[in-house]
Amino acid sequence: MQIAGREVQITNPDKVFFPVAGYTKGDLLEYYLAVAEGAVRGVSNRPMALKRFVQGADGEAFFQKRAPANRPPWIETAVLSFPSGRTAEEIVVSDAAQLAWVVNLGCIDLNPHPVRSDDLDHPDELRIDLDPMPGVPWSQVREVALAAKDVLDDMGLTGWPKTSGSRGMHIYCRIRRDWTYHEVRRAAVAFAREVERRVPAIATAKWWKEERHGVFLDYNQNAKDRTVASAYSVRPTPDARVSTPLRWDEVPDCEPEAFTLATVPARFAAIGDPGAGIDSTVGSLEALLELAARQEADGLPDAPWPPNYPRQPGEAPRVQPSRARSRPGAVPPAAPGKEAGPTGRRRTIVPLVEIARARTEKEAREGLERWKSRHAEIVPLLEPADVLVDAMRGRSSAWYRIRVNLMHVPAEKRPPQEPLEIDYDPWAAYRGRR
Repeated sequence: MQIAGREVQITNPDKVFFPVAGYTKGDLLEYYLAVAEGAVRGVSNRPMALKRFVQGADGEAFFQKRAPANRPPWIETAVLSFPSGRTAEEIVVSDAAQLAWVVNLGCIDLNPHPVRSDDLDHPDELRIDLDPMPGVPWSQVREVALAAKDVLDDMGLTGWPKTSGSRGMHIYCRIRRDWTYHEVRRAAVAFAREVERRVPAIATAKWWKEERHGVFLDYNQNAKDRTVASAYSVRPTPDARVSTPLRWDEVPDCEPEAFTLATVPARFAAIGDPGAGIDSTVGSLEALLELAARQEADGLPDAPWPPNYPRQPGEAPRVQPSRARSRPGAVPPAAPGKEAGPTGRRRTIVPLVEIARARTEKEAREGLERWKSRHAEIVPLLEPADVLVDAMRGRSSAWYRIRVNLMHVPAEKRPPQEPLEIDYDPWAAYRGRR
């Protein structure tokens, strides 16, 4: 295909990528070309990890940080360094031809870093990720988004909302490139805590799942090496939902299922890109960092970082409250044949059982359903948040673990730890350093 003055090779356009909806790889490419102006704006000049679904949305995705060696000469790259000390030459997209080339590799959604390729140490984007807990209605996500807008307004920042294409919402703010990753994350922590302070019944800044309720403001999406699906990214859902930019007056009534691969191109043609002005509203983090200083003076420590990051000065203990040494508890038993149980080797006061370790979330949830069918008498006692679904990092792709918290089940009715429904080992064939 001739795209943006370049010849782009497209392979297997008739391959079905979304089996439920019937959309093909060619349909996915046509979608991205129809919204290319907005999609390129969301990733322009940003290094990105390639999240490749070579077997389509139902297949296993793998992350490819390093640019393919056999790329065309017009594909741009940038070399990033990571908290591990390693480096990778990642793809940089800045036009529709490069976008199409990436899609042809099997990338359904686009996952750029919050920096531009000409300055990899100073983000130009504050990312607010609203992540609802299980069972939280969409209406509550919208409420928290509007509360977040009020805080941004008070801090002198302009927020640009979009659906996540999954269960939540994102709000992006362009910022001056005056601050490091660490400082941007510090501002994000302060922001999350302020939203929680204003609407404590529906929003939380608590990192540990056992302490969360309502909608979690995931401040750690601003840590270095974290990426988020960009504007106009199609997500690997059965109906091919799209992470769609919105006007603020659309937020109170928007429904995420209205925005799909099939519907967004017509919307884009009719109203354009609601996020088109984002690059003209560059703001400052000074007010948020002043808020962070006040919170710290009041005794709030740095919030916990993700487990793969080195411990930071001033960080709160990186241990779940229920597993703290000062609290009673025990190490839950491992499934038969396994060395570690649902909490590894850590103590907990929460009665957890591990259900599955699976290559895909679908397989893990199928295992959960089999477990539920054997223990149907306790299923009505479980609350949505009692089912813990964790995406775990493997060597080059995520795998999925499901655990069940039995705290709402009377002790005498709690099932024991049983053999895992699915026992996937992501490291089975790996011989390198873990």
